[in-house]
Amino acid sequence: MEQYIVSARKYRPATFASVVGQQALTSTLKNSIANDRLAHAYLFCGSRGVGKTSCARIFAKTINCTARTADGEACNECDSCRQFNENRSMNIVELDAASHNGVEDIKALIDQVMVPPSAGRYRVFIIDEVHMLTQAAFNAFLKTLEEPPAHAVFILATTEKHKIIPTILSRCQIYDFNRISIADMVRHMESVAAAEGIATEPAALNLIARKADGGMRDALSIFDQIAASTRGNITYTATLENLNVLDSAYFDRLFDAFVEKDVTAALLIYKEIRERGFDSQFFLNGLALYLRDVMVAANPATISLLEAPDDVRENMAARAAKVDPGFLYRAMELCNDADFNFRQASNKQFLVELTLIRLCQPAGLSPDESGSDERLLMPLEDFIKSSAAPQDPALAAGANHTGYTPPQRPAAPASTATPASTAPVANRTARGLGGLSLSKRNDFAQASSRATTTAAPSVPTQLRDRDFSDADLESAWERLAKSFVGEPMLTSVLLAIKPERQGTAVTLTVGTDIQAEAVRKFEPQIRAMLCDSLSNDKVSTAIEVCQGDIPPAFWTEQQVLEHLTAQNPAVAEMISKYKMRLT
Repeated sequence: MEQYIVSARKYRPATFASVVGQQALTSTLKNSIANDRLAHAYLFCGSRGVGKTSCARIFAKTINCTARTADGEACNECDSCRQFNENRSMNIVELDAASHNGVEDIKALIDQVMVPPSAGRYRVFIIDEVHMLTQAAFNAFLKTLEEPPAHAVFILATTEKHKIIPTILSRCQIYDFNRISIADMVRHMESVAAAEGIATEPAALNLIARKADGGMRDALSIFDQIAASTRGNITYTATLENLNVLDSAYFDRLFDAFVEKDVTAALLIYKEIRERGFDSQFFLNGLALYLRDVMVAANPATISLLEAPDDVRENMAARAAKVDPGFLYRAMELCNDADFNFRQASNKQFLVELTLIRLCQPAGLSPDESGSDERLLMPLEDFIKSSAAPQDPALAAGANHTGYTPPQRPAAPASTATPASTAPVANRTARGLGGLSLSKRNDFAQASSRATTTAAPSVPTQLRDRDFSDADLESAWERLAKSFVGEPMLTSVLLAIKPERQGTAVTLTVGTDIQAEAVRKFEPQIRAMLCDSLSNDKVSTAIEVCQGDIPPAFWTEQQVLEHLTAQNPAVAEMISKYKMRLT
């Protein structure tokens, strides 16, 4: 009985032409081989399962082929090709850097580099997951990588290029592999299914390709799993069940509920999804992606960004036509906020339900009502108040079967218009608090509410004007700096600042422009919290960059070391004796 081989190995590319989704890159490699313009070191970068190691092997096989075809492929007939196909070629050496990442492993590899090929022109050294090498191993490899023997070619493969030191990158020709498109993966899986005699449905293969997220190896692994489960009949329903994926029909029904402002239907659909065992955050992510697909389908210029069959694109475009684009943008923002707050929420089900309720509020607004009005995504408590308030009979007649009437834009009298410079702090800063914890948002909201009260002409209040000393300011500043628990970099910068005051004007001096920019982002919140802590609403802040010598608090590690060695020659002698350096 023939041994079973998984599709990812059985149908692994053996020629440049069979590599899926990397046509431009493989053409470049073939041209360099044909013109005999080979570099001594290559770096293949890209996500998992896109063909990096496969291309490295094909490249190694092709450059040693003695009778290449007219289109630049290996012949598979010469001695070198036969040795490669039978896994007995001595001209190809592979090293897994994930498990052989030390200096000794690299030294052993360097010893092999010095041995010339017994047949053929080149010896090819493929180092997979090269980013796993230690710093010492990288350093030991540098000289050989820069000036290898004429017969040596290095091919480094990695999924995390940013972890490779610049001195290695500068010695290599870098090739970035693309994520494989859904269409390319579907075509390849169709050819595999035809070769294996497996029946498939296009929608099922499309779902597998989306789940694989750009990796051909992952797609074929899922393909094998479902083929085994269904005994060679891959259907859309069976694929949904095996992958535990939410059917897009749920999101279609939810979108209809948003359009009809049907809160009840939206909550019941969510209940049905939870009863099927789906995680709420998984549901939120799926809903966000669905809304994104509807958004790109709304415009013929962007519908190509939706990687889906034509019938799905048409369905998405039809749904997008039912709503204003502004709703889609704000709906995606709501889903993103809910996903961000999910881990911190003590009642996760309530968070998702509240998001669905808010998604049902603005869906039916016409374009002229949904322009830039901040009340489009009005807080739920405002929505309840506006629904409970006495209404004009003509407006009440327009309410739908849910009892909800879209909020009307209030016409503010000209005498009570709020100048832009005195707009409530909460409105100005709410969008800038995305990176802070929920508790910190609440702190800012409390401080902002006082600023809101003082800014509204219709509710005159007494400004706080308590006298405070330098000691009061220092104490308040230390508490303020330590309160930014979600911003460690900002906290360290604030703790290094010694605020200076002239009356109620507080000057904050920082060491660099980057630090000034970091503080300036949160200046409205900082000012509001100082006013609150000092009980003085006349406090103002100004940020300045130190123009003279940088204070010791802002010194770099190198500057600290230079100061120490200047003050204590013994430290300099010790550093020189033991060849110490900053790392």
